[in-house]
Amino acid sequence: QVQLVESGGGLVQAGDSLRLSCAASGRTFSSDVMGWFRQTPGKEREFVAAITWSGGNIYYADPVKGRFTISRDNAKNTVYLQMNSLKPDDTAVYYCAVRLGRIGSVYSSLWYDYWGQGTQVTVSS
Repeated sequence: QVQLVESGGGLVQAGDSLRLSCAASGRTFSSDVMGWFRQTPGKEREFVAAITWSGGNIYYADPVKGRFTISRDNAKNTVYLQMNSLKPDDTAVYYCAVRLGRIGSVYSSLWYDYWGQGTQVTVSS
């Protein structure tokens, strides 16, 4: 059973930084993809960033390019999302997720198989 546990959310001011962590367990991750999504009330879950475990291919949504950095530590089975220059529009619940295998879009939440419980990020102006 795959389990994902996020941590690192909180309340910060605009311009500040936060680092989210997602600890994964229950499987040897090789060709899988780890993604970060975010969601605000009344809106669909939105793609933020993704990274492949094996090749380190990285993908970002346009609103976070240049400000957010996704990385992984294979030894710790942990994926990170470093968020810099935070804006009030970044306020959301952030979820990590894993897409098992190579099939499907990294950008769509529909292709991800397991999800964490989410961590709240609030950016005040």
